[in-house]
Amino acid sequence: MNDTALPPAAQEAIDAFTGAAGWEQRARLLMQWGERLEPLADSERNDGNRVRGCESQVWLIASEHDSRWHFRADSEARLLRGLLAVLLARVDGLDAQALRTVDVAEWFNRLGLGRQLSPSRANGINAVLSRMQALAAR
Repeated sequence: MNDTALPPAAQEAIDAFTGAAGWEQRARLLMQWGERLEPLADSERNDGNRVRGCESQVWLIASEHDSRWHFRADSEARLLRGLLAVLLARVDGLDAQALRTVDVAEWFNRLGLGRQLSPSRANGINAVLSRMQALAAR
């Protein structure tokens, strides 16, 4: 992948996570990135914004500006909040076409996180990306 095509936050994630020395440091980084998520209002934590296919509760809000998609997400699970934050870093500001080409497994492997994603977490993150792509396709 050509890194010049990455959103600035995605490049920041690559720099941070690839510089981490091992899983423990990456886990701490995930918690810190999760704290960056913009909080959702209680009214946004509704069934219509809930992502199906995640073991933990995940809510996703999408908005489009100038053909670019912006997302906000939240979860009650701390580690999942971090995973959401780095996923949002990768996709925020993409157009619908670019969003369709995101390879979530490749992204988490680049960050050194792919091996630590349990099958249920990987399924959940894939469900979030699928929901993003569906929203952008409307």
